[in-house]
Amino acid sequence: MWQALGDAGLLGITADEAYGGLSMGYQAHCIVMEELSRASGSIALSYAAHSQLCVNQLSLNGNAEQKEKYLPGLISGEKVGALAMSESGSGSDVVSMRTTAKKVEGGYKLNGSKMWITNGPDADVIVVYAKTEPDAGSKGITAFIVETKKDGVKAEGFECLRKLDKMGMRGSNTGELVFENVYVPEENVLGKVNGGVRVLMEGLDLERLVLSAGPLGLMQAALDVALPYAHSRKQFGTPIAHFQLLQGKLADMYTKLQASRAYTYATAKTVDEQGIIKTQDCAGAILYAAERATEVALDAIQILGGMGYMEEMPVSRIMRDAKLYEIGAGTSEVRRMVIGRAFNKDSFIALLP
Repeated sequence: MWQALGDAGLLGITADEAYGGLSMGYQAHCIVMEELSRASGSIALSYAAHSQLCVNQLSLNGNAEQKEKYLPGLISGEKVGALAMSESGSGSDVVSMRTTAKKVEGGYKLNGSKMWITNGPDADVIVVYAKTEPDAGSKGITAFIVETKKDGVKAEGFECLRKLDKMGMRGSNTGELVFENVYVPEENVLGKVNGGVRVLMEGLDLERLVLSAGPLGLMQAALDVALPYAHSRKQFGTPIAHFQLLQGKLADMYTKLQASRAYTYATAKTVDEQGIIKTQDCAGAILYAAERATEVALDAIQILGGMGYMEEMPVSRIMRDAKLYEIGAGTSEVRRMVIGRAFNKDSFIALLP
C-alpha cells in the first residue's frame, strides 16, 4: 500500500519538490484524504498519520539536513512514518506526559511509553515528544525524530509492546510503544530544545484541518450505500425512497455532508491563499464534520434496516470508523474548549491599545 501511495505522489502533497513532494497546499491534501476515506477509513487514517503528522511536521520544522535524510524515503513509501504524543495518562492533557529525554554525550536517551499511536507497529520514523526539562511544564518539551530500525534491525530499547484491538479503523494498525534508554542523536532534535510545544501546536491545527476531510469521505460513503438501497428496496409495493420520512433522512444526510465539506475547504483555502491558520476554524471544521459523520452513518444504518445491522454491509464499519474522529486529535469536548479559548484570546488582543 505505501509503495502504491508513494508511486501516485500522494505521500508528500505539502512537501517540497526538492525532496520528492508536490509542493501543493492543504486543499489538495484534504481532497486526497476525503477520497481515500470514501474508499476506506482505515487506509485514510494511516495515510494521514504518515503524510500529515509525520511528513508535514518534518517539512514545517525540520532543518535542511533532516529533510534531506528522511523526507525522500517517507515520500516514496519506502519508509513509514508516525507521530507519538499521547500516553495512557496524558491524552488531551499533553503537557502531563511522562516520557523523558535525558541529555547524554552526543544526544539524548528516551524513556517512557506512548499509547494509541497510529502506524506505531509499522513505523520506521516517528516524531516523538518527550520532556527534556520535566519541571518546566510546557516549556520543557522537545520533539525528536526517532528511527525505530536501521538496516532492518530494531533500534535498541524500542519496542511496540502490542498492537491495539480497536472498535473501528481496524485496518489501520495502532500500537503501544515503549522506549527504554533509546538513544537519539542531537541532530535529530526537531525544532528547538524545549520548543516542542510550538512544534506540536503548529502541527495540531493543520492536523485537525486535514483530518476533518476524513469524516467527509465517510459521509459520502454512507450516502453511496444508502441512496441506491433506498431506491431499490421496496415495501408496500413502493421504493422506500418515495416515503417522506426516508426522504427527510436522506436530505439531512446530504445537507450535513455539504455543510461540513464547505467548512473544511473554506478553511483550507484560507490557509493556502492567505497563509492564515485560525485555530478556531481548524478545530471547528473537525468538530462539526466528525459529529455529523457519526449521525450520517447511524442514519444510513437505519435506512438499510435489518441489512444495516449486518456485517456484510459496510455501514456499521463506516459508523465505527466515524466515531474515532470525535476522539482522536482532541476530543469534541476539547475542540469546543479550544474554540472558546481562541475567542478569549481574540477579545483580549482587540482590547489592547
